[in-house]
Amino acid sequence: MSFIARVPALAPFRIRSFRFQWPADLLASWAFEMEGVILGWFVLVATESVLALAVFGSLQFLGTLISPLFGMAGDRFGNRNLLCLMRATYVTVALALMALFLTGLAAPASVFVLATVIGLVRPSDITLRNLLVGETMPADYLMRAMGVSRTTADSARVVGALSGAALVAALGSGLAYVAVCAVYATSLALTFGVGIKRLRVLGEATRHGSPLQSLKEGFAYVWSTPVVRAVMLLAFLVNFAAYPLVGSLLAYVARDIYGLGQTGLGWLIASFAGGALLGSIVVSTHGARIRPARTMIACTFAWFAFNLAFSWVEQALLGEAILFAAGFVQSFCMVPMAVILLRVTEPAFRGRVMGVRMLAVYGLPVGLLLSGPLVEHAGFAVTGSLYSLLGSGFTLLVAVRWRAQLWHSVAPANVR
Repeated sequence: MSFIARVPALAPFRIRSFRFQWPADLLASWAFEMEGVILGWFVLVATESVLALAVFGSLQFLGTLISPLFGMAGDRFGNRNLLCLMRATYVTVALALMALFLTGLAAPASVFVLATVIGLVRPSDITLRNLLVGETMPADYLMRAMGVSRTTADSARVVGALSGAALVAALGSGLAYVAVCAVYATSLALTFGVGIKRLRVLGEATRHGSPLQSLKEGFAYVWSTPVVRAVMLLAFLVNFAAYPLVGSLLAYVARDIYGLGQTGLGWLIASFAGGALLGSIVVSTHGARIRPARTMIACTFAWFAFNLAFSWVEQALLGEAILFAAGFVQSFCMVPMAVILLRVTEPAFRGRVMGVRMLAVYGLPVGLLLSGPLVEHAGFAVTGSLYSLLGSGFTLLVAVRWRAQLWHSVAPANVR
């Protein structure tokens, strides 16, 4: 604890709940990435179709459609309790996949069915993480806490991607899934230690309305609050136009453009994640000095620029370098985005707003589904260029339309 007290970036670990939540989130994220590499490669090899790969990737985000309901359920029944239930579901599905691979019965159809089940639950995991940080963390620790929390997903893409590829290559998919199940189970056990009492009074009013009424109120609040609406639109945009190029489509890039195997795919994923991890660390150490909204806008432009360059690169080493740079600026886009929503949203609406925020993630499966046919007919370079230029153009429109809320230094979204 004395070491934590001397390092500002580690200040959130003074909170007991965070000392359980961070490793629990870390292990869950590691398992997500290990699972994604194992199943994504299996689908690509078994079907020989980039469209099937895109469909599989989109299924993992199916639950974004019902994420506002998870936000409301967390408000009513407790965010910690709901997160435990969700992570128990991960363990159950992983056990089923492990059994299929160990018995040799795994097929694309069964993998797609189980991916649909997990896709209904997993997208809301990040919502519950952010809500738990927001309700248990003192306000002056919030930016640092969100930066440190973000490292769980970023480091997972490094460790999870490389370990997932290595385990499959060395042991096969069945034994690799034994490790996935163990990681999920450990994450669930740690989640039970997360705090259920808030450290500061949030001032929520008691709600007696129906779930449908609560959902309507959440959407109305988002639409009537200019800065929240702008952030939601930007979140949808980056999920639609930026993440597909550095997500599921990397399996296609690795095999069909760079001529790499599973280990090469792991290195591509790890390159983007390594940059994101470094970015999250910088945010956690220097977050108090940045203006969140300005940083978010500038780094969104930079992200699309790096994606455009990556679309035309045919050398794996140069592609990995560009992915690292894209991952770095991505953290300076996504962490401030979450901080803005937690800061400006009235506490009584926080769960519902963060649930609606997850709806923006639905841009990712939509972008993936459209990119599959485009890549097959026009190629990855043309598809990546189209997505990057489209994203840059709409980012400019958002920045101009809500200039007062996102760019002025005195705006609440730019408070340091």
